[in-house]
Amino acid sequence: MSSRALARHYRYSAALHSPAMRASVTAGAALAGWHYGRGRGGWWRHGNGGYGWVGPLFWPFAYFDIYDYALWGPRVGAPFWYYGYDDIYAGLFGPYDYRGLSGYLPPRDSSGGPDRLSLLCGEDSREIAGLPIDLIAQAIEPTEVQRAALDDLANASVTSAQKIKAACPSSIALTASGRLASMQQRIEAMIAGVATVQPPLEKLYGLLNDEQKARLNAVAEDQERRTERRRSRSLARPCEVTQSSNLQWPAEEIETRLHPTEAQRGKLTALQDASARAAEMLATSCKPDEAATPTARLAATGKRLDVMLDAVKQVRSALDGFYATLTDEQKAQFEAIGPRRTSVADRADRRRYGRW
Repeated sequence: MSSRALARHYRYSAALHSPAMRASVTAGAALAGWHYGRGRGGWWRHGNGGYGWVGPLFWPFAYFDIYDYALWGPRVGAPFWYYGYDDIYAGLFGPYDYRGLSGYLPPRDSSGGPDRLSLLCGEDSREIAGLPIDLIAQAIEPTEVQRAALDDLANASVTSAQKIKAACPSSIALTASGRLASMQQRIEAMIAGVATVQPPLEKLYGLLNDEQKARLNAVAEDQERRTERRRSRSLARPCEVTQSSNLQWPAEEIETRLHPTEAQRGKLTALQDASARAAEMLATSCKPDEAATPTARLAATGKRLDVMLDAVKQVRSALDGFYATLTDEQKAQFEAIGPRRTSVADRADRRRYGRW
């Protein structure tokens, strides 16, 4: 999907408030850089059809996903919970090589259109990435005191979106360590964004009476019905453990390509163990249905992001320890696993659908 195509979606920004539309835009942008061919998908695809990584960018439209879950609940906000271990795995064995990643760089000729990554990172205006303040106001019909609190929330939401957008990558990481560093930076910005919005949301919600809360819940139910109508196929539930063989640890391929020494095998085992712990941490922390109010759900996003950050840090630390023992040739062989596995997955996909 070209930058111009993405720009068209931003001119009709209301469309991006649909989780299905965001998944479609993300898929188009992710597969545009996959020079082996579009096929029918990719092994790093989420259960809703979107992608956690688009080129060097982790978590496109992050702010939308946060507030969809916080305001409208687990069914509308399911995309937030699709992010997890699979994305760490994709960070380790990224599906793009340099040729594929180069398409995400800003065009040399500035007249060629807006930067694709900047668009996927989201605008930071109230009309685009901020909370749907007008919709909230229409639902609760705020008093003067509540209107002031709602304005504070609106300003905080824009500030939060700006923090998240600031973590959009300005360069391309061609190593697994660089990708995990970018992932960590993005999650840290999201945590800061949630912390910015949490106090004004709690203040506003505390000022609402029971009737206003009921009307806000009714809007959430309406959003849920609209989301259900747009779904044309059964979606995998968030946080399901991926059973695809494409996401199994590529121990045999690492052995064949790197021929590690005994000392390197010890570090490799530590990396594999850290990866397994990350998967377990993220599986056990996935509880999208437990929080019942917008404030509780926003707090839940913060807790989930904290776990994701810890998981990424553990894997990144183990990866750096392993990398320190490798020769330049071994590093090159390790980085080549990602594009090769993508190519193999694509060929298998086309065999399945008879598209050669």
